Amino acid sequence: MAKRNWREVAKAAQDFRDDSIKGVEPPVPEISLYLPRNLTSIPRELLAQDEVLITETSPEELVKSLASGKLNSTTVVNAFLRRAGLAQKLTNCITELLPEEALSRAKYLDDYFNEHKRPVGPFHGLPISVKEHIGMEGKGLNAGFVSWWNRKGADDANVLKILWRAGCVFYARTTEPQTLMHIETSNNLYGVTVNPCNRDLTSGGSSGGEGALLGLRGSCLGVGSDIGGSIRSPSANCGLYGLRPSSYRVPTNGSSGTMLPEEHIVGVIGPLSTSLEGIKLFMKTVLSAKPWLIEPSCVTIPWRDQDSQLPIAHGQKLRIAVLWSDEIVKPHPPIIRALNEVVAKLQNIPDVEILTWEPYKHDEAWEIIATIYFADGAKEEIDAIEASGEPWLPLSKFIIQENPHVKRLSIEEVWYWTSRREQYRRAYAKVWNDTATGTGLNGEPEGMVDVILAPVGPGAAPPLDQSKYWGYTSQWNLLDYPALVFPVSKVDPAIDKTEVGYAPMNEQDAFNHQLYKPEKYRGAPVSLQLIGRRYEDEKVSEHDSYVRATADRMLQVVEAMDYIKNSIGLPFVNFV
Repeated sequence: MAKRNWREVAKAAQDFRDDSIKGVEPPVPEISLYLPRNLTSIPRELLAQDEVLITETSPEELVKSLASGKLNSTTVVNAFLRRAGLAQKLTNCITELLPEEALSRAKYLDDYFNEHKRPVGPFHGLPISVKEHIGMEGKGLNAGFVSWWNRKGADDANVLKILWRAGCVFYARTTEPQTLMHIETSNNLYGVTVNPCNRDLTSGGSSGGEGALLGLRGSCLGVGSDIGGSIRSPSANCGLYGLRPSSYRVPTNGSSGTMLPEEHIVGVIGPLSTSLEGIKLFMKTVLSAKPWLIEPSCVTIPWRDQDSQLPIAHGQKLRIAVLWSDEIVKPHPPIIRALNEVVAKLQNIPDVEILTWEPYKHDEAWEIIATIYFADGAKEEIDAIEASGEPWLPLSKFIIQENPHVKRLSIEEVWYWTSRREQYRRAYAKVWNDTATGTGLNGEPEGMVDVILAPVGPGAAPPLDQSKYWGYTSQWNLLDYPALVFPVSKVDPAIDKTEVGYAPMNEQDAFNHQLYKPEKYRGAPVSLQLIGRRYEDEKVSEHDSYVRATADRMLQVVEAMDYIKNSIGLPFVNFV
């Protein structure tokens, strides 16, 4: 039998996806050939009022309604199936919908609730979307490669097993880029995934299908992965919350990709959500299942939300250091404005101290990580692309063929670069330790900076194929620091003017500077991130709750949401 041309495989993939959407009832509405740049209002125009209400409800409110019987899972799942199908037509974010399986699961959960008068678990009946390369038994597992189209998951990924036992419903699988190593989302199987807030811009990547889907509220909670910014980039670009956890907290077994056994830079799985509470609910649920018992590489650290992690709970100030620039690529005006606005509000809170974070050799960090990303000289990526004859996409060329750091490393060279990584981590830890205001009984530093407030990228969502600077996200992958993205504002051309007369620091800075055309970026979400030290994931999520407060002190993370409802907080604009 003759080998199929890559275009034939891509057509089969797209036909399979389209057929899965045809299984949704009532049928997903048709869309106009003439679409506005901002797509976020269209679902409200085409879906039923009850579907809009359900799909625009936060995950924490949905699970309450499902657990109480106020809503049933069948109704909720069908609403998200229809909105997800519509999101696909608008942004090209879906690889497969699962209407038959999802509605069967929803019926089981509804029957269980009717019989037992209680939910199955904390995610009872909640639809959760999943990035395609996170495996499902018997489902495709192509990781963005045409040659991998026929691969199937042998079993559900461990993280999905935990979520399933907690009562969720899987209903949508989402796009990722060729190689998984873009901070955009385009591949030759499905094409380009665009930003729902401005379709001339990227949704981000590599979890960009999740970003676009959640951005259009075709999902309220999704599962993504991150090795260089792949959760944070789409979260920032689409106005969402997204957490890159420290490594080995969330189980990763069952995912597909190249170089999976490597340990130089460990990819992580984490959540994207329309709310901060969704992030915390995901992490608490997954870690409450003690994943280290089934995946021994996971650290035996539960989600520690019983006691406040904030220093203000102990009579000390919350110390936030601001990274205004990494001194390699200067952020665009909207990012600088967001930093200024957030800092101005924080400075009015007596229990907060604002400092400046001086970047420590971030150029060296990129040299290290860009070298050890591809210790085999990117052989697995090259082989996977060339096996089908599919063309190299621009950002695959950028990160592999045009990356001067990519070469096959000997064992001795792997040892050398791993040593360089550890030296850099120690040096950065010293920089953090040097912010201490005192020492403890054993000489350990105390009163250090609690979190870093930083850009997620050097601009809002870039134009397509232009996401070529990873430094604001990959920096924290190298250090293995948890980082939480949160939405702040939107690009406003009337305010966010081009910086005239700017003298770029280098070629990368010049490239980024020329990208910014205010009108081109109109309406794009503007987001920031909070970074904590390794395995202080809970502290980062708690600090985000605190940062959102602007008028009073907040002592406990469990009080965060109630407090925020009664005060002025982030984001400063509505996204949907």
